[in-house]
Amino acid sequence: MNKENTPLKKTPNDHPIMDTIKDRWSPRVFADIPVSQTDLQSLFEAGRWAASSNNFQPWNIVWGVKGSKSYERIMNHLVEFNQSWAVNAPVLMLGVINTKTPDGKDNYHALHDLGQFTANMALQAHSMGIAIHQMAGVDFEAAKKEFEFPEEYHVATAIAVGYYGGDKNNLNEDLQGAETSPRVRKKQDEFIFNGNFVKRESL
Repeated sequence: MNKENTPLKKTPNDHPIMDTIKDRWSPRVFADIPVSQTDLQSLFEAGRWAASSNNFQPWNIVWGVKGSKSYERIMNHLVEFNQSWAVNAPVLMLGVINTKTPDGKDNYHALHDLGQFTANMALQAHSMGIAIHQMAGVDFEAAKKEFEFPEEYHVATAIAVGYYGGDKNNLNEDLQGAETSPRVRKKQDEFIFNGNFVKRESL
């Protein structure tokens, strides 16, 4: 499966953007197609080349394919709501950051850098007909202990990965509508300003 087979959602963009961004979205159901290790290595390679502060690359990824012990260990630390739909995903991941710089200082940019990694990975995935859905609903401390990360590390997110094209009927009724509803974002004038935060000026 490739981008030509990717189910599209309506993206009401106000200004021109490239199709890889316009068409990417985060389903909660996935096609019944395995994601191969070769595919995963392409996703990780895209993330690997993300920008990071001082090139510290503070990201770490734990992953498991469905049916493996690693997959079940990740699943066990998702909140119940996310477990209800993430079970559809062929691959689960955890995104983990090292909160310290190499010289032991606080790295206030680590979470941003993990976001850069994941954004690269998401765009690469979309180009291959693969979707990723990031989740905040994870027991961070329990997951850190489960996978034996040192104290200075933080489990920041969970990620479901699979090919687009799943059957929305595999979701409960409350979630089915989200699979076809238009994507929604704030308008630019709600978060872009040329000057002070309080006295905003138009673009």
